[in-house]
Amino acid sequence: MSLAPGATIGILGGGQLGRMIALAAADLGLRAHVYAPEADQPAFDVAAAFTCAAYGDEDALARFAAAVDVVTYEFENVPEATAALLARLKPVRPGPSALAAAQDRLVEKRFLEGLGAPVAPFADAPDETALREALARFGGHGILKTRRLGYDGKGQVRLRPGDDPRAALDAIEGAPAILEALVPFAREISVVAARGIDGAFAAWDPGENEHADHVLSLTRVPARTTPATSAAAVALARRILDALDCVGVMGVELFVVGRGADERLVVNEIAPRVHNSGHWTDPGAVTSQFEQHVRAICGWPLGSTARRGRIEMRNLLGDGALGWRDALATPDAHLRLYGKRDRAPGRKMGHVTRIFPEV
Repeated sequence: MSLAPGATIGILGGGQLGRMIALAAADLGLRAHVYAPEADQPAFDVAAAFTCAAYGDEDALARFAAAVDVVTYEFENVPEATAALLARLKPVRPGPSALAAAQDRLVEKRFLEGLGAPVAPFADAPDETALREALARFGGHGILKTRRLGYDGKGQVRLRPGDDPRAALDAIEGAPAILEALVPFAREISVVAARGIDGAFAAWDPGENEHADHVLSLTRVPARTTPATSAAAVALARRILDALDCVGVMGVELFVVGRGADERLVVNEIAPRVHNSGHWTDPGAVTSQFEQHVRAICGWPLGSTARRGRIEMRNLLGDGALGWRDALATPDAHLRLYGKRDRAPGRKMGHVTRIFPEV
């Protein structure tokens, strides 16, 4: 059942992604009610209503559900019990299967493997013995990652021959983990795509990503891949969204291994939400990922994903946001600041998108 303008979207999480979803909802005549446990959140500033309460507060969650028509989220680590309670009261989109697959890296890798999607070799690493055995299989190289939580390089340890596995486990405080083999990739790309309630699918052109200290720094669109590789990446994204019955926007990060005719893809991870590498879509595409997400979860037709040109989107990290005047003085630059009060190294404070003519 589709919603009508005037309906209220409930958003779990009050960060910049929730803020931009709320802004897109307002442009379509919808209201946003944001729920987050932390005070002074960026999304609170632009929402019609907000609730500041713990994700385990069942009374607050029930009141929140009663005030909204559909629930979505800006991050995939929504507690399982929270999502389950809300799903009994109102539609939650994307649904529980998408959340379950993305919350646990071991579950995610097994899901992708079962789907036939190419992934890096991986192994469960619940203890030092298992980690040592996996390292031996991977030639002593790998990346130890916590199964849950962790983003932008957090909860990860790079291991090389001779490194102490015990120290690596201590560095992640003994959290349940997996070991992933290193992938000798030429570049990282991402596909941001959307799926509607009726199964309709729309994807933006794959973007190519560069990182600084494990944090996304720059996305260029289109990615420098062959047309066949780009088409294969979008096809992979569609298989994943369909398999998860995902309603809304999802980001699929992939490694490109090899070059030219030898290119092949390896899926790195999935995120059932609007994605940092898709920020360029506002204003770089006819329909932004934020508007598209709102359209999808409301049961509305999906919009065009056509690009307006070649795109560069640069994140403003930490003190990089102090250059906002320079961005405003650049004629072809589109600045978006997130309204965060405190800067910190590597913290995402905003982004700048530039559109260039096609060559």
